Amino acid sequence: MKYFKNFEYAYLVFAVLFFFESYRVWSESTDRAYLCMFLGGVAIFMFFFKRRFRRKMEERNQR
Repeated sequence: MKYFKNFEYAYLVFAVLFFFESYRVWSESTDRAYLCMFLGGVAIFMFFFKRRFRRKMEERNQR
């Protein structure tokens, strides 16, 4: 289970990288910046989704 917990935080790292990339390319290409912002948002969503799913699985395994 520790593997899944570490993998959750990888989503946050990717979100930060995508938002940084969005900020970096904003003046060059706004379309690419919007795409990076979207992917950053998806990464944050996946973090919370995976965390909720993992907690449900841990709760189910404790029973």
